[in-house]
Amino acid sequence: MPPDPTFAPTQLAARAAYLLRGNDLGTMTTAAPLLYPHMWSWDAAFVAIGLAPLSVERAVVELDTLLSAQWHNGMIPHIVFANGVDGYFPGPARWACASLTPNAPTNRHTSGITQPPVHAIAVQRILDHARTRGRSTRAVAESFLDRRWSDLVRWHRWLAEARDPNERGRVTLYHGWESGMDNSPRWDSSYANVVPGDVPPYEREDNKVNTDASQRPSDLEYDRYLWLLEEMKSARYDDVLLPKAMSFAVEDVFVSAILSVACTVLAEIGEDYKRPHADVRDLYAWAERFRMGVVEAADQRTGAARDYDTRTEKWIQTETVAQFAPLLCGGLPHDRERALLRLLEGPRFCGHPDLEYGLIPSTSPVSRDFRAREYWRGPVWPVVGWLFSWCFARRGWAERAAVLRREGLRQASDGTFAEYYEPFTGEPLGSMQQSWTAAAVLDWLG
Repeated sequence: MPPDPTFAPTQLAARAAYLLRGNDLGTMTTAAPLLYPHMWSWDAAFVAIGLAPLSVERAVVELDTLLSAQWHNGMIPHIVFANGVDGYFPGPARWACASLTPNAPTNRHTSGITQPPVHAIAVQRILDHARTRGRSTRAVAESFLDRRWSDLVRWHRWLAEARDPNERGRVTLYHGWESGMDNSPRWDSSYANVVPGDVPPYEREDNKVNTDASQRPSDLEYDRYLWLLEEMKSARYDDVLLPKAMSFAVEDVFVSAILSVACTVLAEIGEDYKRPHADVRDLYAWAERFRMGVVEAADQRTGAARDYDTRTEKWIQTETVAQFAPLLCGGLPHDRERALLRLLEGPRFCGHPDLEYGLIPSTSPVSRDFRAREYWRGPVWPVVGWLFSWCFARRGWAERAAVLRREGLRQASDGTFAEYYEPFTGEPLGSMQQSWTAAAVLDWLG
């Protein structure tokens, strides 16, 4: 079989732009046309980042569509379903949000859980691009900020209050799907304590599209995922009742680090655009609280961060990308931060001698939990590389950011825009034509 062609940067950018146009449903972009035919929350933020250099106006529409499905309590749901599109399970009927809670929107079908809060980063990228354009484009971006500022603050407030009611500085998740890293080894021990009751019959759609079982979660895992959904429905998605109803409750250190960064970014936007002082003050306070929560979760010697299972009251120690959460938000003492960077760049992660590209595998290749082809248990996810690269550049680590960008573009140069890649061979895996992979490439090529 001949090797895949490698596309020059201009060709790669053109293909990425073409892909996003092809996945565009008009006011939302499908995460991937076959496997994920709807809008996913954190995907939409990354899609907006990729759209911004092409059209600030279209990037604004993407975030407007997502925010139009925001719940009345402030939550941004993890899926906004496209009207008249099937082919994904669990669909709107299984979630039954509008019939169970007054918080769900009545004009949009959504899921009942959330996803990582990367949206402020997208807003900043949109504003950055708008500044380089004409007056009318700047006006579109600033009008969006006027229109949606309070919604964005409400989103961060909901995470800070509903998902960290005791102010420990870590966001509690009630489903592994809320992390974005669905079947990561991070959740193995917590899922083991989820005993599915009577799960209503169901038929998976994901393994009809991706028929390689080695790349997808197992049926037992799906039973647990869907049992948690039933537990949520029994609590009617009530923020007060969920802590008592759910058999899965984990403080996620990676989502918490992202929230800290996002609060800081949104606060800086608020200062630049003269938003209310009270909002800016709250955002900075949340940023600090969640930064300290992440630091508190870090190992005293290595700086590696851990999740916390609130059901068993135990720290969860796994060798996954999430242990590098403190590198996103900062706050570690200098010696521990250096140790954590050595771990990232050493043979357990990016410096592993067998890696095809110098990128961050989702699980360490030397971990007993590592599976080279299985979703979040080993493969390299381009969007994670983009997030670390962006945060590193923001923290002044220009060289580290540039390495991740260079290696990420080398991996993507086959033009498949895969969901994730096999770490040792670079083989594209998961769904192809993945919108957020194309978006990361467009921003890198910006």
